[in-house]
Amino acid sequence: MATPTDQQPLTILDVDGCQVTLLGTAHVSRASAEAVTQQLNSGEYDAVAVELCPSRHQSITDPDAVAKMDLFEVFRQGKTPMVVASLALSAYQQRIADELGIEPGAEMRAALHAAEQKKIPALLIDREIGATLKRVSGNIGWWRRLLLLSGFIGSLFSHDSISEEEIEQMKEGDILEATLFQFAEQNQKLFLPLIEERDHYMAARLLQELQGSHYQNVLVVIGAGHMKGISQQLSQTPLPSSEASASLLTKLEQTPPPSRILKLFPWLIVLLVLSGFALGFSRSTALGWQMVVEWVVINGGLSALGALLAAAHPLTIIIAFLAAPLTSLNPMIGAGMVTAATETWLRKPNVGDFARLRKDVTHLKGWWGNRVARTLLVFLFSTLGSAAGTYIAGFRIFERLM
Repeated sequence: MATPTDQQPLTILDVDGCQVTLLGTAHVSRASAEAVTQQLNSGEYDAVAVELCPSRHQSITDPDAVAKMDLFEVFRQGKTPMVVASLALSAYQQRIADELGIEPGAEMRAALHAAEQKKIPALLIDREIGATLKRVSGNIGWWRRLLLLSGFIGSLFSHDSISEEEIEQMKEGDILEATLFQFAEQNQKLFLPLIEERDHYMAARLLQELQGSHYQNVLVVIGAGHMKGISQQLSQTPLPSSEASASLLTKLEQTPPPSRILKLFPWLIVLLVLSGFALGFSRSTALGWQMVVEWVVINGGLSALGALLAAAHPLTIIIAFLAAPLTSLNPMIGAGMVTAATETWLRKPNVGDFARLRKDVTHLKGWWGNRVARTLLVFLFSTLGSAAGTYIAGFRIFERLM
């Protein structure tokens, strides 16, 4: 009779005198969770390494951490798109999990629980998810970033059912590797930071843990898509030194600095708009005021429309209309920061909103029903409206002058 482990990709390697067992899993799979538990219950292992970073580990061990999120800090530090993308992705996983009756990341929870029961170390070997997303973002243009975010959100609202059998079939080594290699050829800029870099990172982290310990038998719980890449890295002869591993980790943890051109671009827009106003008034007072009125109506109107689409409070919509024309002339503060702050003050999220956040965002209505999620939408939509208004109104000014 086949056991859960028999259904999972499994590779056993000798790494510098330590037996390393790579167990490939799907992150939403009952069989994967059962296989992890079966392996660790055997008592053969003196450590388990998991495909988790400290942030994801905290979200599993402290699910209430989201209730401690400081919305103002999220807005101020420009993390709103990342938070929305993370929520959309986790919500999509949750929707699949609800269909299958299993929590996302159940195999990681099983590994952590078994490690605690057996009193063996649980090694976190994955790169911080924030660093990975930033490297993905830095590797593609702004248009593809927008498509990627819309893809996350679009997948959330898809009603296509995914069966557990389909998820298990994805773990068949040759099918999965063929899929990933095709993905690499077509989307190399996404594949590198999302898959290949993390293969190198997790292998280096594992070597770092092994070289500083006396482990004899380690179970490594990773997504099946990383099996081949990590196995190749651990099979190198000779293995990288501890210094080389540390150097590689430092390199892969670095996030790309913001482009100087992108930092200067908003100031250039401001300069052009103000120059347009000055030139318009120099030609005719009527022309100058006509351009100012169009700037306010278009910029403020589109930002207010974004706030309206996010179901913001009526006063927030008015504030969006008044603030956007001014904030667009000051790159240090965005319309979204003003509208989100106003919305938070008028409709302060309570503990229940934070507690229900991950569950509420699994369906479309929940994004508007939960005060935390709605505030994030107010920030995004009013910001996008103001940005669109800046360019449209800017072209109108140019047309008037021509």
